[in-house]
Amino acid sequence: MAQVLEFKLPDLGEGLTEAEIVRWLVAVGDVVAIDQPVVEVETAKAMVEVPCPYGGVVTARFGEEGTELPVGAPLLTVAVGAVSAEADAEPGPGAGSSGSGGGSGNVLVGYGTDTGPTVRRRRIRPAEVVPVVPAVVQAAPEQFEPPTAIGPVPVISPLVRRLARENGLDLRELTGSGPDGLILRSDVEAALRPALEPVPERAGERVPLRGIRGAVADKLSRSRREIPDATCWVDADATELMAARAAMNAAGGPKISVIALLARICTAALARFPELNSTVDMGAREIVRLPEVHLGFAAQTDRGLVVPVVRDAQDLSADSLSAEFARLTEKARAGTLTPGDLTGGTFTLNNYGVFGVDGSTPIINHPEAAMLGVGRIVAKPWVHDGELAVRQVVQLSLTFDHRVCDGGTAGGFLRYVADCVEHPAVLLRSL
Repeated sequence: MAQVLEFKLPDLGEGLTEAEIVRWLVAVGDVVAIDQPVVEVETAKAMVEVPCPYGGVVTARFGEEGTELPVGAPLLTVAVGAVSAEADAEPGPGAGSSGSGGGSGNVLVGYGTDTGPTVRRRRIRPAEVVPVVPAVVQAAPEQFEPPTAIGPVPVISPLVRRLARENGLDLRELTGSGPDGLILRSDVEAALRPALEPVPERAGERVPLRGIRGAVADKLSRSRREIPDATCWVDADATELMAARAAMNAAGGPKISVIALLARICTAALARFPELNSTVDMGAREIVRLPEVHLGFAAQTDRGLVVPVVRDAQDLSADSLSAEFARLTEKARAGTLTPGDLTGGTFTLNNYGVFGVDGSTPIINHPEAAMLGVGRIVAKPWVHDGELAVRQVVQLSLTFDHRVCDGGTAGGFLRYVADCVEHPAVLLRSL
């Protein structure tokens, strides 16, 4: 008698944990070949046809079209063995009556008929499944690859099968480490990995990761490990922004810093694109959009990099922002920042232009969702009003958490910031 095997939704890679059934490619009673696509599913990344690792008769399907299933949930069951010779087979093109002209005679799973390369889907009733009676048939050219082993190879993931196939690895030679001997991707990778010679311990000076350096290492490692970040950047003509700052400072009173003007632009941009002033709660699987902008800024000190936080930056003027940046920078250099000065940020501004560099790809300050990096403002050739001119140019870089938004939102934020840098009057319209 046939053996009924359950095929579960495989791990489709990319860290995806569920998929939606878009279209069933087989029905109950259909005969399927090994690795034949049986269902089309949609993940968060793409539409995928999922092949079944078993050959036989479909006895059950789980989930209607439009149903979302988690990875590991049952998709269908297959009676593995063979099918009845005459079980409701649809005659293929050119098939005649029994005994003449070839027709669709006994067909083993994965093979065609003797009428040519066209293979028609056949339906039988599950009750008609019987043990296989081997028949000598000719495989249809370039249609299916005949099975080379008795019984199914214990592999679910089509990615694992493809990885093995592309590297010429015979899965029958592996012993799976998964449940019931299931062959996992790690098993295939281990079989393909050449033996590595032990690497001798490198000699050299060892510097302990302690204090601020250790805290920075932990924070940045966690950011890279947990946040799927992406970066976009743009060059902007900052000539008018610098001219506006010069005019403001010429009017008397406290001097306004460039970073204060950029901070004012950032708070206006975050009001338009609040997705970037947020954090991700993976435990609850929620994006938490934050009402206040607590603006962190990177400050390099003799003790290392620190990120003081300006509270409620959205309510501060350029004058007030300049005063707060100056106060916190002085505390950072003196080593007197409190834990309250260094925690609770929602967005970070990083002016690495002070180091004389044009660009960088900032690492997000976990658990925030974005960071704006600013390079040096330097005179460069630039097309202005249709003519080549020497202008003050700056490169702006935005690194963002791809979980909270897509490139359109990030690009919109960065473009608004660049527009305000190039035309400060744009910012006045948003106040």
